[in-house]
Amino acid sequence: MTPKPSRTKIIFVIGVALLIALNLYTFIAAYPETYTPSPGINTSGTILAKDFSAYYVGTWRLWHSPSQIYHFGALGGAEPVTPPHPEAYKYLPSFLLVISPLLTLDYQQALLAFDIAQFLMIPIMAFMLYKLLGSKHLAVTFAVMVIALLLPFPTANWGLSPSYFWQWGEGQAKVALTFLLLLSFYLGSKGRPHLSGVALALGFFDVRFGLLAVPLFIMYNRKNLKAAAASVAAALALSNAMLLYPGIGSGFLGMVFSSGITTPIYYYALIPLFTLLVLIVVNFKELVAAFDYKKVIANFKSAANSKEK
Repeated sequence: MTPKPSRTKIIFVIGVALLIALNLYTFIAAYPETYTPSPGINTSGTILAKDFSAYYVGTWRLWHSPSQIYHFGALGGAEPVTPPHPEAYKYLPSFLLVISPLLTLDYQQALLAFDIAQFLMIPIMAFMLYKLLGSKHLAVTFAVMVIALLLPFPTANWGLSPSYFWQWGEGQAKVALTFLLLLSFYLGSKGRPHLSGVALALGFFDVRFGLLAVPLFIMYNRKNLKAAAASVAAALALSNAMLLYPGIGSGFLGMVFSSGITTPIYYYALIPLFTLLVLIVVNFKELVAAFDYKKVIANFKSAANSKEK
């Protein structure tokens, strides 16, 4: 006979459902912003199309004019029009492969579809966080949920969360990024190092957060680290092989050392940043153990010996 859930767990589930409902409220509040060309939270005050325009136009260029992926401004011709002009694309080109199906929709439809798809990832993120933090006290787990699923800071104009308001309003990709990183950790914790590596490689499109996720990736894959490391290296190389195409690699490097390196941490970037930082804090002891070099060497030797047998 299955035991009944405790009152504490019932309250926990209700609390998580409330967080998702409050995020939905913020989504609805941000929806009109998706139609409004504005400086948004751009510190220069330049009027631009939404951040999603960088992904949408960048994907079109990938298939029609790949050397121009990192070109700032409109190219004209048959390129999708996102007035006054599109945002600059600042990620690894692998992310454009993920966005490609959205080219079957017009720009505004694609932005809304992208937002909805990411919103649907939030309950799955809650599930993965619960599993990843199963050994922690429910109060600690819920505190992590509050940060990852809502990041509340009520304001007069930006709903209950400036981070999520601008995530939805700009059609940003930070929920998809956070989802992929959490998926990598979850798969690693379940003994699926190859899939964990692929998920991290896909989440590496924003290199800043990919690098920040590496310690947690190592911790969750500590029993299969060699296989996980090989997987992420292979997946990164394959998904970004287009960097070898003339103009793409040089465009990426030019972006990194110009606008990319000076890009500030905007509100929506706090979603993956704080989620990763809080996971590092609550797993500090496990991280220290995972980076015990003697254990790491022993694990590598054990894996090598098992293959020889």
